[in-house]
Amino acid sequence: MIKNPLMRVYLVFLLAIPLLSGCFATAPVITPPTETAAAPTPTPIPAPPVKLPALVEGIALYDKGDYNGAIKHLSGAGEIWTADKPVQQEALKYMAFSYCVTGRQALCKLQFEKALALGSSFDLMPGEKGHPLWGPVFDKVKKAK
Repeated sequence: MIKNPLMRVYLVFLLAIPLLSGCFATAPVITPPTETAAAPTPTPIPAPPVKLPALVEGIALYDKGDYNGAIKHLSGAGEIWTADKPVQQEALKYMAFSYCVTGRQALCKLQFEKALALGSSFDLMPGEKGHPLWGPVFDKVKKAK
């Protein structure tokens, strides 16, 4: 046992130096890798079709919960059915959703079939795919094509 208080302080200091040396160390230098990996290419989200007034109105009816009104409006709007295929597919998609929500699965399926007949690349948006009412119907139609 060391009786001299100065010697005790000196001994504690000597023992603490290795412990404190890590506190004053500099951070290691990290060098970037010489070869950089290419970032994965994000999956492009298809651009929405041109929103014709009749299509916008039909979707608005759907959004308000007027599914029968949406079906009637979309199916009767001549400007939709003479427009480009993406516009027609969008209308068919909302008609299919409306039929599925109102329990008319056969008509829902038929609208998806029509949309896919216009172009096999037709697909639902990621947020639409897992819907419990129309998701399984669409998957079945898509697999049959």
